[in-house]
Amino acid sequence: MLSTTRVKLSIMMFLQFFVWGAWYGQVTKYLETQLSATGIQQGAAFATFSIAMLIAPFFVGMIADRYFSAQKVLGILNLVGAAILYFLIQVNDADQFFWILLVYCFTFAPTLALTTSIAMQQMSSPEKEFPGIRVLGTVAWIVVTNIVGYYGFGDQVTIFQLSMYSALALGIFSFFLPDTPPKAEKSTSFSQILGLDAFKLFKDRSFAIFFLSSVLICIPLSFYYAMANPSLTDGGMQNVENKMSLGQASEVIFMLLIPLAYTRLGVKKMLIVGLIAWIVRFIGFGYGDGGPGEWMLYLAIILHGVCYDFFFVTGQIYTDNKAGEKIKSSAQGLISIATYGIGMGIGSYLSGFAKDMFTTGDTVNWTQFWLVPAGIAAAVLILFILFFTDKKVVLAQEDEVVTGSL
Repeated sequence: MLSTTRVKLSIMMFLQFFVWGAWYGQVTKYLETQLSATGIQQGAAFATFSIAMLIAPFFVGMIADRYFSAQKVLGILNLVGAAILYFLIQVNDADQFFWILLVYCFTFAPTLALTTSIAMQQMSSPEKEFPGIRVLGTVAWIVVTNIVGYYGFGDQVTIFQLSMYSALALGIFSFFLPDTPPKAEKSTSFSQILGLDAFKLFKDRSFAIFFLSSVLICIPLSFYYAMANPSLTDGGMQNVENKMSLGQASEVIFMLLIPLAYTRLGVKKMLIVGLIAWIVRFIGFGYGDGGPGEWMLYLAIILHGVCYDFFFVTGQIYTDNKAGEKIKSSAQGLISIATYGIGMGIGSYLSGFAKDMFTTGDTVNWTQFWLVPAGIAAAVLILFILFFTDKKVVLAQEDEVVTGSL
């Protein structure tokens, strides 16, 4: 890969996650502070991303991949998204905010797949070259959340203004990215886009249990993304956004540890470690505070790397090994829709209901609130330990037999 191409792709990935990180972790606090939104309204607004994620694969698979150059689609989506954000920052009603944010997410969600596609199509060895470029996205998230935290505008409309200007910059920059023409020679069926080809994997009980566990664990994951910021703020922690960025820093560290852990522990033990970490972190959020118990909040934040990498990234590797070449893309697409779409969508709404349930007057009982996702994670852990087996299986796939070494 040319050095100029690498630089362009790195800038693209940085801006992509800068746009997202500016508002995603702060939106519920903004809604509560500026729009006096209820917990249900906050959860619903946070679910807009998951709703959009259900639609995004159709857009990318049926339109972007077939008819237009990916970098041009990325540019147009970001420019339209910037325009929608301009109108969003004028809104003062929580219900109206939901609909405009939903429309914006319809423009944003497809860009996650588009940036990955643009980057990988420029690479001769994606497994070696992509991580070095993708990590700029995590760096961007750390940078933008620290900017928000340092200047203290996590509950101000400035988070959307920052996202708007960043989207505008990425929209313009996208037209200068390497050309990524549509893959017209590859016919993608509707069932492949839906991930229906991967349904044959459910014949294996362990994969079915893993799939169900992935959907269920995304429910408490949404509790974290949606409500951690206001919870930590109420708990008395200062500079919340800065300190929450430690979660992304730990994500980078544990990402690098995955190859060693995968070799030493195997997939089942890694997934179990990830699930245990979820339980511990939610207990930390529930019982920690901004005083003597602040160490528990720090522990809960830093455990994000273990929680995310050891379950979701390891799960992607597991899915890749199980699926084989013919249905690899369908399997990953199915997992993405089920987790980021269905699982996190349910979790976003449920987190809003739970917040209202444990609110008396203007006070939220965050201890009881965080015990809900802790309980869900514990149930998933028990389900996983009892029914998931770590062994070699042979899957017949049309005219080939693929042996999955787990």
